[in-house]
Amino acid sequence: MKYDVVIVGAGPSGLFAARELAAGGKRVAIIDKGKEIRDRSCPLKEGRSATCVHCKPCNVICGWGGAGSYSDGKLTLTPEFGGNLEQYIGRRELMELIDSVDATFVSHGASREVFSPDPGFARDIAIRASTAGLRIIPAAIRHMGTDRSKEILQSMFLEISRSCDVMMGTVVESVVIKDGRAAGVRLADGTVIESVAVLLAPGREGSLWMEKTVSALGLRIKSLPVDIGVRVEIPAGIAEAVTDQFYEVKAILDTPTFDDQVRTFCMCPHGEVTTEYLEQHDILTVNGHSNRDGNGRTGNTNFAILVSTDFTEPFKDPNGYGSHIARLANMLGGGVLVQRLGDLKHGRRSTPSRIARGLVDPTLKTAEPGDLSFVLPYRHLKGILEMIQALDVIMPGINGKHTLLYGVEVKFYSLKLALDRDLMTNIPGLFASGDGAGVTRGVIQASASGIVAARGILKSVTRDS
Repeated sequence: MKYDVVIVGAGPSGLFAARELAAGGKRVAIIDKGKEIRDRSCPLKEGRSATCVHCKPCNVICGWGGAGSYSDGKLTLTPEFGGNLEQYIGRRELMELIDSVDATFVSHGASREVFSPDPGFARDIAIRASTAGLRIIPAAIRHMGTDRSKEILQSMFLEISRSCDVMMGTVVESVVIKDGRAAGVRLADGTVIESVAVLLAPGREGSLWMEKTVSALGLRIKSLPVDIGVRVEIPAGIAEAVTDQFYEVKAILDTPTFDDQVRTFCMCPHGEVTTEYLEQHDILTVNGHSNRDGNGRTGNTNFAILVSTDFTEPFKDPNGYGSHIARLANMLGGGVLVQRLGDLKHGRRSTPSRIARGLVDPTLKTAEPGDLSFVLPYRHLKGILEMIQALDVIMPGINGKHTLLYGVEVKFYSLKLALDRDLMTNIPGLFASGDGAGVTRGVIQASASGIVAARGILKSVTRDS
């Protein structure tokens, strides 16, 4: 069967594109190498294994709903965070899409509660933060939670699978080009699925696949910064004054020493630190989850501190750089490393006994005590320490010796395709959206970008048919 559109990737971008295209009466196939949401389970997270078993592909980051929806499930309802979609469509249209995407998640079961800080409190925090060089950007946040995300995504699966063909556990090898335009995809088993248009939405985990595809097709790109850092874990009480108001504190620091941009990311109040296996890079990295309801909530809060590095010529492999650093941590500790902040400052590795004496009970029991200074470049380490020192102004105690640092956390969205307003590449009929295309960095804008691409495809298919 020939489809109007083949979508590569069943993350937020692909799902919202599929909904829009199906509503437009198009024949759509969604292809993803991962599993259906009901079959996505992590042996480590569910206590069926003492260590990461390197599922291929990783069920935490691959499959129906993608990585962000399955993890903590935070919907950031502001254009200031989560991507660069505003550059393509303007602020007004982006806000309309954010509202539409948010309403769709709520209709499928997301909580109606929105975290938005009291204006007076937000102003006071911003003033205090500014004394340490921090910028605080308030954002309304809807928290679906790791526990509820599965139900929400299953509801979306039931809706979309009624109008689209869903092919999970299926690997796309390449894009088929015929007469200078996209004409379908070739699967790993050699099967060709024909279509009038193709949407590439492979997400962050598909960054390496995207690089190879882009190179093979000769698409125009530019490199983006690679984000490398650690996941911080502290007693929840240290951050509670701000997390009760903001839920997730969006803080940015231009570091005093190197003037690098460092930011907080993916704050998980009362959450747990988790791991992700990135099959294409063959590395184990760190992340965080938190549940919406009482079950599974912990006494700790965790979040990432990420240092953005923008490389210049002649270097053109930021993803390779990030995976190399993660591989160092895996080599030294057999997986993820954990270190007390006090040990790091004193130039010594953490040991199991030092971790046990600390005030923070680590939620990632498989992390190996070690020394992150053997892993992270000095420039990154310095920026992380300067950020923690600055955060102590709004979270007193975070700069204490008992704070835990897990390494490493890497975000792979380091290429940006040259796209027009409709998110079409320089090859007619070939579109790209979401994190894997360098357009977005979060669930809400990834979902919105899928709608933008779908509307572009609807115009293109109608015009060419």
